[in-house]
Amino acid sequence: MRKLSFSVEIHDTRAAMGKAAGERAEALLLAMLQQKEELRLIAASAPSQNEVLAYLVQSKRIDWSRITAFHMDEYIGLPADAPQNFGNWLKERFFGKLPFKDVHYLRGDADEITECKRYAALLKAAPIDMLLCGIGENGHIAFNDPPVADFADPHRVRVINLDEVSRMQQVHDGCFATLDAVPKTAFTLTIPILLSAAAVVCTAPGASKTAAATSMINGPIETACPASILRQHPCCHVFLDAESGPSPILARL
Repeated sequence: MRKLSFSVEIHDTRAAMGKAAGERAEALLLAMLQQKEELRLIAASAPSQNEVLAYLVQSKRIDWSRITAFHMDEYIGLPADAPQNFGNWLKERFFGKLPFKDVHYLRGDADEITECKRYAALLKAAPIDMLLCGIGENGHIAFNDPPVADFADPHRVRVINLDEVSRMQQVHDGCFATLDAVPKTAFTLTIPILLSAAAVVCTAPGASKTAAATSMINGPIETACPASILRQHPCCHVFLDAESGPSPILARL
């Protein structure tokens, strides 16, 4: 039976949360690079990741030329140069700022069946070492929303219809002006491939994430809160700020 290591840290400020999450990710990557010649990393694309990604960009200790990067989801149907595309978002803030060995982008304008097969093959080629993720207002991880989340999904990548709560979060995050502007379908990496990462660093700041964080940490492990499955991961570190992790969460840890 594997030993589980699910930890939660609640920091007074979002900046402190991001720094702590970045330091943890940095330490994990450095330890892995001592054991393996090359690593593979999956990153989330959301404002919740701003601080941890900024920390990693300024790190002088990690040899990024030994790391290949993926992202975990992508809208279908937006123009290739749309700033809302998650690949473009990550390229601007993370992927394009560091000398990665390689970066594999999901193509939101590609044929859906062909793209799922292409990206799944890339993911299958070697193990995933690090997952940098957040959680949605509805508890999703990547775009595995409660209506479609499957803890035993046989696929690595699939096309999903986006839950309205998920789409509305994109408006709350300032990515789109209105709900009607948010795409209704997307590619997502599935829960099993996300959980296959050797280590997970999850950051979820802000009052809009309080209910989801509470369910993730204290509720049942079920697809009604897909992020709750992270409690079964052997090496998962969750970072919250004072808004997303108020005292009732801390009291029940």
